[in-house]
Amino acid sequence: MKPSSPRRPTLSLKGRALKYLSMREHSRLELVRKLAPHAESPEEVERVLDELETRGFLSAQRFAESVVHRKAARYGAARVQSELAQHQLPPDVARDAASGLRDTEFERAHALWVRRYGEVPDTPQDKARQMRFLLSRGFASDVVRRVVRGEGLPEPESDSGHAGTA
Repeated sequence: MKPSSPRRPTLSLKGRALKYLSMREHSRLELVRKLAPHAESPEEVERVLDELETRGFLSAQRFAESVVHRKAARYGAARVQSELAQHQLPPDVARDAASGLRDTEFERAHALWVRRYGEVPDTPQDKARQMRFLLSRGFASDVVRRVVRGEGLPEPESDSGHAGTA
């Protein structure tokens, strides 16, 4: 008798999908791509994903909120919305998830700029570099100009009019 090597049983499509979803939220499009090589037909993948959606394991809304939560601190609204669009989410889901990003764009860009640079640029080259950095992250150009000018930085401390003048 030969000793049998312990082999793991192969996961079903549903098992694979649940494994992926247990690690993080996935869009339906991502799961189709990941499961397709293991399926006998595209219809089989669709059937499994339909079942997972019905049971609440797969949710476009949760996925969109997850992307916004993961990306908002480092990227502007345009970049986050672009990523949501790549996943072919229903338009209302993507729009709702990204709705608050424009309202906080300046604060998020400013926080990122402070972490990365922290001071108003001295030269036109430094200014251009800082602006390119924020623009490449998907922040709006008007927001980038305000941030790089130093808006939102605390005013230098001067006690010239606060104490002793009564």
